[in-house]
This record gives sequence, C-alpha cells and structure tokens, in this order.
Amino acid sequence: MRVALHLTWTLLLVLTASRAHAQQPQVPATTAYSVFLRGVPVGTENASVTTDAAGTTIRSEGRFGPPLNITLRSAEIRYSADWSPIAASADASFNGNDATIRTSFQNGVAATQGTDRGEPVAQSQPAAGKPVVLPAAVFSSYAALARRLATDPPGTELRVLIPLQNEFGVRVTSVQTEQAQVGTEVFAVRRYELIFNQPGGDLPVSLVATTNGDLIRLAIPSQTLEVIRSDVASPTSRTGVFSNPGDEAVIIPLEGFNLGATITRPRNAAAARLPAVVLLGAAGVNDRDGVVSGVPTLGQLAGALADAGFIAVRFDKRGYGQSGGRSESSTLSDHAEDARAVAKWLTDRQDVDPRRLAVAGYGEGSMVALLAASRDRRFGAIVSIAGPSTTGAEQFIEQQQLVLEASTLPEAEKAKRLALQRQVQQAVATGKGWEGVPVNVRRDADTPWFQSLLAYDPAKVLGDVRQPLLVVHGEIDRQIPVAHADRLATLAREKSKSKSIDIVIVRGVNHLLVPAVTGSTSEYGTLTDRNVSKDVTRAVTDWLTRMLPASAR
Repeated sequence: MRVALHLTWTLLLVLTASRAHAQQPQVPATTAYSVFLRGVPVGTENASVTTDAAGTTIRSEGRFGPPLNITLRSAEIRYSADWSPIAASADASFNGNDATIRTSFQNGVAATQGTDRGEPVAQSQPAAGKPVVLPAAVFSSYAALARRLATDPPGTELRVLIPLQNEFGVRVTSVQTEQAQVGTEVFAVRRYELIFNQPGGDLPVSLVATTNGDLIRLAIPSQTLEVIRSDVASPTSRTGVFSNPGDEAVIIPLEGFNLGATITRPRNAAAARLPAVVLLGAAGVNDRDGVVSGVPTLGQLAGALADAGFIAVRFDKRGYGQSGGRSESSTLSDHAEDARAVAKWLTDRQDVDPRRLAVAGYGEGSMVALLAASRDRRFGAIVSIAGPSTTGAEQFIEQQQLVLEASTLPEAEKAKRLALQRQVQQAVATGKGWEGVPVNVRRDADTPWFQSLLAYDPAKVLGDVRQPLLVVHGEIDRQIPVAHADRLATLAREKSKSKSIDIVIVRGVNHLLVPAVTGSTSEYGTLTDRNVSKDVTRAVTDWLTRMLPASAR
C-alpha cells in the first residue's frame, strides 16, 4: 500500500472497542469512533471485535475527509488465541487512489501482497514473536494493543508491526486508574502512557481503555490527534475524571454554549461564603483535570486549594469534553473571556465571597490568567505557574531551540528546521511568505489560536494588571526554563500597577510540577511520583490565604 507509506503517524494511530465487561456500560457489537485533528472532527470508523476459542478478529470500515481523504471500504485483522497474528487485509482509497493489501504470517515472516493504483505490491519482513499488527490507516487495529495491555503480564515486551514499513517496540511508562463519564454514568478506565520506539524517534501516546481492554480513547499530543469512541466524544461525556473529596460536576452557561466543569469545595467549610479560584490549564491540554504526562495538574491543585479552605473550579476548554463552542476558531482572548464568564458565575453563587476571587494558570494558562485579570477587576489575585515571560513568537523559537539542542541531528539540519520555524511564524503573523512551507505544516500553524499566541506580549498585558501577582516556577523546568520566572516578576514590577509581586522557585521540581532529577522531557516516562509537589501547592495556598483574607469584605 505505497500511498499509505506517505502517511504521517497522525494517520496511523487508531482504536476500536469490543464487548464491554458486565459491570461496564454495554458496548454494541459495532462501535463508531470519531477522529479529530486539532479538535476538528474529520471522520468516523465503524469497528467490531469478535473473540472466541480460535482467537480474535477485528473488522472495520470508515470514511475520513480532508486532510486525510481516506475511504476504508473494509479491513480485517485476525489473531490466534495466544495473540499470534494470522492475517491482515485492507481495501481502501487514498485521495481517490485505490490500494489493497493482504498480509500473512508464518515462521516469523510477514508476507504482504496486493495492488496500489493498479501496480502490484509484494514484500516480506521479519515478524518475530507476537507483534500487534497496525496496517497503515486501518484505525481499528489498535483494539489488539488495548487488549494486550489489559491482559499481558506486567513487564511483557510489546512489539508493533506495520506491514510494508517496520517493526518497533512499545514501552509502558505509566498506568493510572481513572474514570469515564457517559451522561450521568461513571465507570472505571485505565490510562496508559506509552512510548513508541519508532525508527524516526520516540513517540509519546496516551491510551484510555476499560479495565478489560476495550478501547475508549487514544491521543497523540504531538500530532494533535484524538480518536474517541463516539458516545464518549459527545458533549455529555468525558474521560480522565480525577476525583477529589468535595468534587461536584456542574454546567456553566455562557453566551451561545455551556462549559462542562468541576467545582471542588472544602469538606468542612465553616464560613457561609468562601474564597474561590478559577484554574486554567496548559496549551494542548484541554480536559478540566489538566492531565500532562499522567499528572492531573489542575485536579490536584483543586484538591489542595479545597483543603486550604478555597472553592476551586476547573473546566473543559471550549469545544472539548463536556464544553460546547468551537475549538478550531478559539484564541487566547476567547479563553480569557471564558475565564471571566466562570468568575461571574462564581460571584453569583451564595457560597462564594465575590470579593475574594483569584485566577491561577499553568503554562499557557498563566498567559490566559493575566489576560483575564487585566480585563476584570473581579479577580483580586493572580497566580502564574510555570508561565513564560516572553512574547509568544519568542517563546516558540526558544522551545524549538531547546528541542533541537537535545537532538542528535546534524547542525545543518538543526539550522534548516529553525529557519522553517521562523518562516512559518512570520507567515502566520503577516499572511505572506508561505512559499516552500509543507502543506501539512501550514494547515497546523495557520490557525486563530496560533496567531493569537504569536501576538501575545506580556509587557502590554501587564500594563493593565493591578492585582497582586504570584510567580511560581520549578527550578529544573526544561520546557519553560526557570529564568522566565525572574523575568516575568521583573516585567510585572516595571509595567504593572500591582503593589505586590512575589516569586517562589521550587527546588527539584520540573515543568510537570513533580519531583525530578534532570527535569528533561525524556525523564517524564521514568518518573514514579506523579503528584504535584506539596511545595508547589503550599506556595500557592499560603500566598492566596494572605492575599484574600476573610476580613476583606
């Protein structure tokens, strides 16, 4: 299937589900899955999984519009009872070009034959052991990986084979037991954080499945790809629920749509009206719990705030989870307006003291927090956690440089990629200079969100900030280096009208806000402690307690 060879990993990663466990919501024999790129739905795959004494068979068909342009007329993958692959086949068209392949497995060899645009295709490749077979663009093939993750003994080395391409290992870096919610029904799921050791470099993948291995959701943050069981993708559902004592699911009405949110109240609140904090998450982290590499940053911050006597609110970003609105057209300014709407909703509640309201943002959320507070005096205090101090344009160049410095690419290739990054950013800002930029790169970059991010300038925003500001940063943050904390605090003292600027640097803490050794992103998969550092939460709660005392009425 030569056409498929040109597909990126974005087009390869997929999932499906089989019959649910008796204690789980019943999954129909044929299940629909929605595929999203940058939050925009691009197609649906209908899949079924059948298991009997002979083994497991996965069948599916689907259709995907631009930019994928794939019609999957039929696909089938068969495994024996011990998960040895038997055969795989797919009949599809890519951009109107037909392709059909059939792969058989025997004596440690995968033999693939078929046609592509009328031309014959034939290739053999090693297939040792019991690899999970992932034919290109057959999205349902990940059902087998989900089952293997649920049933194989801990420590089992999993392998993946892509017909006509290559074979590589899959490493499990963490397993978290969580919950999924469909309507009002909540059921247990497991979130697997995986590393695909593909030849071109490691690829982080997050996979959510029921406890018996039925796939619910798969996400590849670097590719902005999500494949979600359609009932879970509905506005009344979400996955990855992080639970605190005192959590309550709520719907917050905005103009034209609602936000799905969780409000966390102290368990033994003595006062009738309590201080409240609006929590805002990082870029590309759209669920209300703010899960980053297995760490529910916002969920754990909410729990710490509630323990300190605050009401905390976290919500799904617009167009995701249980929130309405359109994600593909949203900007930093839109997210700031959403935070303001949540603040208004809080001040109308009888259990909230409207004079003691704060906003706390993590990563990109710190930028949104400053924007919201610069426009709304309802916020009496601001907390920036792991936030940048430069313009969005400067921030992206810096992050690209950090990634390239850690890579083993030749210097010429590093320079080429950095030049492309600068060209793309200039083109996004001016609308000119797209010549030579790959189509997929332009598609991903030329968006309202990225335009607003590049235009963000903290110096201008801070000019309208009057509230007390706390800057919290991990000492060994390698994604947004700790030098940003000092620069942001200095900029706030120079530009803002605030009379209180404080800074806390937390030793031994990385960008995920958890204890680490080096702080590098390559270390994330090996971390055993995935709890936000108590030094971080204590810095936030102690400062907010001082800034929003009970006497402030």
